[in-house]
Amino acid sequence: MPRSIWNGTITFGLIAVPIKVHSATQDTGIHFHQVHARDGAQIKQKRICSKESKEVPYKEVAKGYEVRDGEYVLLSKDEVAAAAGERSRLIELEQFVCAGEIDLVFYDRTYYLGAGAKGQSSYRLLHDALVKSRRAGIGRWVFHNREYLVAVRPLDGVLALHTMRFADELVDADEFDVPTPSRAPASREIDMAGQLVESLHASFEPHDFEDAYRARVLDLIERKARGEALTAPEVQPAAEQPDLMAALEASLQSSGGTRRSTRSRSRGTARSSSGSSRRRTGGRR
Repeated sequence: MPRSIWNGTITFGLIAVPIKVHSATQDTGIHFHQVHARDGAQIKQKRICSKESKEVPYKEVAKGYEVRDGEYVLLSKDEVAAAAGERSRLIELEQFVCAGEIDLVFYDRTYYLGAGAKGQSSYRLLHDALVKSRRAGIGRWVFHNREYLVAVRPLDGVLALHTMRFADELVDADEFDVPTPSRAPASREIDMAGQLVESLHASFEPHDFEDAYRARVLDLIERKARGEALTAPEVQPAAEQPDLMAALEASLQSSGGTRRSTRSRSRGTARSSSGSSRRRTGGRR
């Protein structure tokens, strides 16, 4: 079992819930090394002092915040940690909101919460109360030298913690120079677009989607390792669609088979996913 990345306490009212935080996601991205193109040797990075022009050992590296051009305030690890104050090991749930009210744009990363030492009873109490009320607890979490807004909610029979963005981290759409559409769509176009959306309706099954780009890159790497010569395919420009009605009619005609295959797949996966759905909505058993 992976080790917890943070141990602390969640509080709501006078109830304390000792918890352990575990990452709920894993990095599956492809990571490349910097390599010297001439001889294939890996490039090594060095820490060079800009004043002395020599390499600096890691133990002599400090955190510095630039207050003026070239002038830094140095902070030790303990001094940075002191900024967290009493929140360094505490997540206080300040509000409980309907989970559906939280716009998805605010969510960032997800973590699973396990019960800490002697915290089974209070953990179960918080979990079941959130399931029954269909609410999420909102609080703050200081982690890795920054404060996060967080939402705590039940997920698959356990508690999950989502880090969230503060409102001032979001860019207002009004700040972008997005051109206004030249004309409003006709009622018939909207109706047909709605039919197209409905024809492609399906229950969301996360396992139906995989990282196809990653698979293609790994395939390219494997082929080149075998000595194959690779050529980049020509990118075809997107075709213009001046006649929206014709495009909508063609899309609706071609979506018939897609809809039937999607429904068939959904029926095939319904039995296997029903247990998971009950766990997601019904809490722990």
